[in-house]
Amino acid sequence: MPKTPPPELAPERIQDIDLESEMQGSFLEYAYSVIYSRALPDARDGLKPVQRRILYQMAEMGLRPDRGHVKSARVVGEVMGKLHPHGDTAIYDALVRLAQEWALRVPLVDGHGNFGSLDDGPAAARYTEARLASPAMSLTENLDEDVVDFIPNYDGQFQQPAVLPAAFPNLLVNGASGIAVGMATNMAPHNLIEVVAAAMHLLEHPDATTEELMEFVPGPDFPSGGVLMGLDGVKDAYANGRGALKVRGKVSVESIGPRRTGIIVSELPYMVGPERLIEKIRDAVQSKKLQGISDVTDLTDRNHGLRVSIGIKTGFDPNAVLEQLYRLTPLEDSFSINNVALVDGQPRTLGLKDMLSVYVAHRLEVITRRSRYRLARREERLHLVEGLLIAILDIDEVIQVIRSSDDSEQARSRLRSVFDLSELQAEYILELRLRRLTKFSRIELEAERDALRAEIAALQELLASPALLRAAVAKELDAVADAYGTPRRTLLMNAAPPKPRASKGAVDLQIADAPTVLVLSTTGRAVRVDLAEGQELAAAARRSKHDAILTTISTTVRAEIGAITSAGRVVRFSPVDLPSVPSSSVQLGAGTPVRDYLGITTKGERILGFLDFASETPIALGTAQGTVKRIVPTALPVRPEVEIIGMKPGDTVVGAAEASDDTELVFVTTDAQLLRFAASTVRPQGAPAGGMAGIKLSAGATVLHFGAVAPEADAVVATVSGGDSALPGTEPGRAKVSSFAEYPAKGRATGGVRAHAFLKGEDRLTVAWVGPEPALAVDPTGAVRKLPESGARRDASGQPIDGVIGSIGRTLA
Repeated sequence: MPKTPPPELAPERIQDIDLESEMQGSFLEYAYSVIYSRALPDARDGLKPVQRRILYQMAEMGLRPDRGHVKSARVVGEVMGKLHPHGDTAIYDALVRLAQEWALRVPLVDGHGNFGSLDDGPAAARYTEARLASPAMSLTENLDEDVVDFIPNYDGQFQQPAVLPAAFPNLLVNGASGIAVGMATNMAPHNLIEVVAAAMHLLEHPDATTEELMEFVPGPDFPSGGVLMGLDGVKDAYANGRGALKVRGKVSVESIGPRRTGIIVSELPYMVGPERLIEKIRDAVQSKKLQGISDVTDLTDRNHGLRVSIGIKTGFDPNAVLEQLYRLTPLEDSFSINNVALVDGQPRTLGLKDMLSVYVAHRLEVITRRSRYRLARREERLHLVEGLLIAILDIDEVIQVIRSSDDSEQARSRLRSVFDLSELQAEYILELRLRRLTKFSRIELEAERDALRAEIAALQELLASPALLRAAVAKELDAVADAYGTPRRTLLMNAAPPKPRASKGAVDLQIADAPTVLVLSTTGRAVRVDLAEGQELAAAARRSKHDAILTTISTTVRAEIGAITSAGRVVRFSPVDLPSVPSSSVQLGAGTPVRDYLGITTKGERILGFLDFASETPIALGTAQGTVKRIVPTALPVRPEVEIIGMKPGDTVVGAAEASDDTELVFVTTDAQLLRFAASTVRPQGAPAGGMAGIKLSAGATVLHFGAVAPEADAVVATVSGGDSALPGTEPGRAKVSSFAEYPAKGRATGGVRAHAFLKGEDRLTVAWVGPEPALAVDPTGAVRKLPESGARRDASGQPIDGVIGSIGRTLA
């Protein structure tokens, strides 16, 4: 069968277009759309279009802070359907960022549910809820008072604000980031209180320089805190709008276990999460770029906040390892400032003064437009109130005019002619309800009229005075800072971080085995004082006269020494991981509890002294039941822990000290008996031995103090009395300091001589100490307490003291 010929084709419509011109035009349209409708914030309110539309639509939905949360998906749907012609993912991502407290210095959305973290994304919009945060109300307030221009939405059905009133400088406070076509912006967040102070200063001094404004805004204040190293980049950014910063995490070197030191990270650089840090550390350790790290643990939780523990291997210098962490991991990160924002519809790079000037001008315009709007509304209301008062004064005649009129139009016309009213006043009178005709209503209207006249006069004065307008802006800024301001989180360091030293080989991070002195306080804290060659501890510690010292030992940083405990054992350890303090000022408050460092968990077991395993000088021990023993450290077996004295059940060691043959051993008992005798009368014994009788105790008495006194020492005896009727540590009691020379020596295993006379209510000594003058007393927390002057008789009763004394020791000087 023959084929049907095809219908005649329509004539072709082909138009020749120059490809270069078309590409240029299309690219410019795309670039324009991205720059003005997506990527860059407005310098006035600091918001991108999607952020502004989210906040406005949430305010229109009534999602105020005093109301319940709603599904985020509902907010996304309202914004997308009415204002933002883009995908729901972009809207939800912007909503999430407005709620993240680690992204914004002052969050604008109060999120409920999983809004993610620095290392994880948020839950889907159907699982989270949101409402406006309190600061967001300051950005959207007064929108119904013609303070800003409104523009049509994408299809012309709804209106949206071209900019928000913004009661605080959001651009500086929360910063911004975005990538447009051919340009980008990256603005750092700042402290609200500081920015408001700078804005108020600029209101009073429009000619203020950037340097003057930096006195109020010294640098960025990141939500995550951290330490900003060096202010040169900040000065460049504030002057020219561009600069580079170095931000470090906040760290501390702490004891993280028995004989273990670690670096604790409590704050990280802006937008750096703990998982990213840990991953970089593990990569550096596996690639052999980073040495000295034993483990990394993320201890972050909701109760304690960020906490990353980095364990340091024994023998490695934590400070040296920390420098490597700064160099190889995001523990030190860069932040590049590029302050690009829209000003009068044009992208501009802004310095600190430029941003504040644009904002101040915006707020002045907002207050001016708001004042004009309020003035117009109050003048309209006053016009109606004055007409109503005329009607009430001649109400009978008004009623007669209305009743005699044929219709409302005639009534309105006659009212205007008879009472000289405007059309609005006549219409308002016709709508008047009869209950407003009472005497009380007239009084109310007269009060309202007077109030309106006063408000109108104030508004007219405000609009006529630029100074009053600036004062009004400053007052509102100050109120916002008081309501939402918080202390600075980021620490500013004026010095830039030191540049890493060039090294061809691997960097040695281990601590050098240098001379050191281990110092133990009477409150149980130990520090390491590293000394220069030839330096002596007494000369290096001239400013440390307020540290009560129990004992010291000269050794090296990586040597092994022993800690003598009250349980009669010696624990072998190295002081390499103890905190090191400057030799110019030894502060024991910076030390670590030595029980924790050694891993001692037995309740009541204390550290009484240190010993050098290579020393030939005997160590003397005294127990609570009056036993004494001397032992040479070289006789101790090489084990992590060893028993140094065999004791009877219930007995404990109360003191330990080096005791050569020419020293004297001293016992002081709770019933105020002191016994001194030559150390040579106690022969050295082996580790298992239980010692020999040291002092004869009376019934119920125990040994309170045991020590050794060198023959050349100018020693004193310090005693504090108390009574059994008072709880220990609740009453100060009486104290006495006397010369050790006043106490006669007696034979070993005798009863000693009287060391303190008890008064009424006193029946025991609570603290006793024998050692070189001056004696230093501290309370249980380590605070210094004053002792009486030395020179009291050995059998005196002592003097009242100003506070409870927990222990007595010596000073380093």
